Amino acid sequence: MEFSELIKTATVEDVLLSRPGLPAVRGTLCITSHHLLLSSCPRGDLELWLLIRNVDAVEKRVQNLGWYQPPRTGGSLRDTRVSGSSGTITLRCKDLKVLQLEIPGMEECLNVASSIEALSSVDSVMMMYPFFYRPPSLRLQQGWHLCPPERHFQQVASQTSQWRLSTVNRDFSACPSYPRAVIVPAAVGDDTVAKAARFRQGGRFPVLSYFHPKNGTALLRSSQPLTGPNRRRCREDEKLLGTILDEGERGFVIDTRSAQVARQARMSGGGTEPKSSYPQWRRLHRALERGRPLQESFAKLVEACGEPAPSMERWLGRLDGSRWLSHVKAALSTACLAAQCLDREGCSVLVHGAEGTDTTLLVTALAQLILDPACRTLEGFQGLLEREWIEAGHPFQLRCARSASSHARGKQEAPTFLLFLDCVWQLSRQFPFSLEFGEQLLLTLFDNTYASAYGTFLCNNERERSLCKVKESTHSLWAWLNQPEEKQKYLNPLYSLNPLVIWPSVEPQSIQLWQGFFLRWIRPSQHLDEAWVEIRRLVEGNSSSTKEGNSSSTKEENSSSTKEENSSSTKESTGKRLSQSLPEPPAGTENDAEAWTAGTR
Repeated sequence: MEFSELIKTATVEDVLLSRPGLPAVRGTLCITSHHLLLSSCPRGDLELWLLIRNVDAVEKRVQNLGWYQPPRTGGSLRDTRVSGSSGTITLRCKDLKVLQLEIPGMEECLNVASSIEALSSVDSVMMMYPFFYRPPSLRLQQGWHLCPPERHFQQVASQTSQWRLSTVNRDFSACPSYPRAVIVPAAVGDDTVAKAARFRQGGRFPVLSYFHPKNGTALLRSSQPLTGPNRRRCREDEKLLGTILDEGERGFVIDTRSAQVARQARMSGGGTEPKSSYPQWRRLHRALERGRPLQESFAKLVEACGEPAPSMERWLGRLDGSRWLSHVKAALSTACLAAQCLDREGCSVLVHGAEGTDTTLLVTALAQLILDPACRTLEGFQGLLEREWIEAGHPFQLRCARSASSHARGKQEAPTFLLFLDCVWQLSRQFPFSLEFGEQLLLTLFDNTYASAYGTFLCNNERERSLCKVKESTHSLWAWLNQPEEKQKYLNPLYSLNPLVIWPSVEPQSIQLWQGFFLRWIRPSQHLDEAWVEIRRLVEGNSSSTKEGNSSSTKEENSSSTKEENSSSTKESTGKRLSQSLPEPPAGTENDAEAWTAGTR
């Protein structure tokens, strides 16, 4: 297939571009194989550079004929006969941006719409823009090995000898959605692991996600066991999980499905770990929505945010009706439960749902953010995303094929990763000093999962990336973000290392709408951006003056600790001065966490 076959009209003059909150621009529209460009007239400035992969829905309106939608089955735009002298195309993007193009000439309008629809629907991974993008400042294969399993295992091995790095999946035969190397109990061999894989859906056998050094507990993830209606057993799977616990110890299986859904799954071949076969493991059900219900919730909230001038009563009703904040609360609550079992109860935890590629990863990733301060640094967070989402087999290509506005929603789309980012944002609100990165990083990550110039989020798992040679042929997003001039944009100027566990409040009044995401194209953020620039200037300026003072009045051997204390106090004082203009919700205290914990038992 050639891109030229999909482009019916490459250039159109005198096109009017309209965007919410910005002045309209008239210029020349150009369609390339991957981008939609508009240069203004008469200056020729580039006013629009849109990756066509970002387009979620195309709506067409013809003069005096109302809105036009293509037929659901059969037919094509070529078969449609309309009359008129102009048309309007509304592009609803996956990042929630809305663009309107007024195009002179009906035929040109339909040709442009048809070209955008065809180009945005190209499914071949190797035809996507990352395989063609070559920024001069980066090298191919740079940044692709940010957090290999070997490095993660070295960290674990420095703390315990109970685990080993297994290459049982080196050819992806044991599990197509796992990486080549995984961490498994040292007491079981690869033959046992391979047989346990055949007992788990999709071959996703239990692997180590996180080792909690405080008390030697482990966080594992897998898919559901294939017990079926006859309660089939697998001695190897029982042995694998049994070796994790010492005699007399207990562990928890957190199933992200309701008990009813888990029972229904058993009738179709799935199921749960029966107590008789796993006597040391206690099962807890914490239902988290995924798939179509989560996608519909996302779409309802985006539609509510886009409604012009709703009344307060209607807005609150639509916000509540979308149930998005309920999903955020449920995800944080379940992650807190897993973290509490590891940290407070001293028990190992296995997390799984059905496939183990969505809500399972949501819980394990959030639990690590809560427990591990290393995951709350910019580098550590990137490593967490690599381990728990990309290498762990979250099917980004399937889940992010459509966003909130598509008219052709399928069963595979679900914004699980967006839900994770929203939960991380909630943590950053409640603990504004504890995360080294800010909101801009979360927004950038969302944008790149749906449409990107980089190959980091391409394909559904490591096996597919290997077949498509993604790491050899495309650039890594991490390589771009970690350039010094780029990295500075994503840092939190108020960050101060917090070695403690951060227990978020999950009370309804503490969970708030992520306005910086859902309203970013609707409500101007100029003043907020200016506020963060001022915060950065204050922190950096005070830190600089503090260092100068320390160098002249403090002994050399004490200067390092003094600088850290002064830097921390500078950030805290800056945060206090800004507290009135940027209010934060009450964070979960020690007593809050204990009260919440008591309610989950």
